[in-house]
Amino acid sequence: MEMAKGALTLPEISSQTEALQAARDQLLQQLDWIRKYLGSSDYDEVVFIGSGSSYYQALVMASTCRLWLSRSASAFPSSDIFLFRDQSVARNRKVLLVGVSRSGESTEVFLALDSVKDLPNWTTCGITCYETSRLGQMTECLISPLGKEKSTVMTKSFTSMTYMMQTAIAQAAGDKLIEAMDAALSLSNDNVIRANGFAEQLAHSHTFNKFVYLGMGSYYGLSLEACLKLKEMSYVWTESYGTLEFRHGPKSIVEPGTIVCVLVSEQARSYELKVAEEMKGCGAFVLLVTASKGEDTAFADAVFEIGGREISDEARAVLYMPVLQYFGFYTAMNKGVDPDHPRNLTQVVKI
Repeated sequence: MEMAKGALTLPEISSQTEALQAARDQLLQQLDWIRKYLGSSDYDEVVFIGSGSSYYQALVMASTCRLWLSRSASAFPSSDIFLFRDQSVARNRKVLLVGVSRSGESTEVFLALDSVKDLPNWTTCGITCYETSRLGQMTECLISPLGKEKSTVMTKSFTSMTYMMQTAIAQAAGDKLIEAMDAALSLSNDNVIRANGFAEQLAHSHTFNKFVYLGMGSYYGLSLEACLKLKEMSYVWTESYGTLEFRHGPKSIVEPGTIVCVLVSEQARSYELKVAEEMKGCGAFVLLVTASKGEDTAFADAVFEIGGREISDEARAVLYMPVLQYFGFYTAMNKGVDPDHPRNLTQVVKI
């Protein structure tokens, strides 16, 4: 019997709290990995690499690493390391290279890790959802056990792997940050439940012809991922930018029929909301995803509140994704597109 459209993707989005909890539990079994890699002072730079969604995860991971561990960290597409390594990472630095791959079978991450295996100053490790994958066999990996997915698009794998690496960074940094990551986990289930109904209503009650996602800091990687989710699932053209950067030219595309979604941080809240209000004045439908509503968000057309204002922006990061994943899903369903099997795409990309 042919499966209904979205029969794989919807339950995977909806089960991400369980995937986060499993990642947290698994991390307690891999504390030696944290001490050996993130907790070691042997490295001058930590370099996170991935492709597609995994690269966007890497951006969030690197930003968190820089802030919480006060050490040099960067993120690149895997291909930059095996094709443009010296342009990406300065020579003669001691580098920890962290491969990020849901499947653990992406050709580009293998090529990147292989390209540095004989270099004395490079050490490799990784994170994946599949312990028996090639990545899991070629280097020591954190494993998100319930991040495994049947759908082509990444949803719970993205959040669980991001949460797991951030929690590993917190574990290397200290108790208060671990408490913040646990606080985020406690907010997840309610957030996922509310996000479903909110996104379904938003997608069903409005028709948009342009989609823009804006984020800064650790949320820039999230904005790229939200953009990709909508594009993959529903085949609509969408773009993402740094929030303040959007004002420098790209805002010319804004007109009635445009939705501008801003991932609001607390660190830059007042600036980000000024941009959002300006886009409202240009005719956009403005969606805010934020820790908390307030008088300063009253101008927006729609606000989704995730909670956790008292914890850091980085600790809250994965809480922003469910509502945006659901929005991509319901936009696809409204168009009659099957989000489980996007055209031209496969779950694993090989060269």
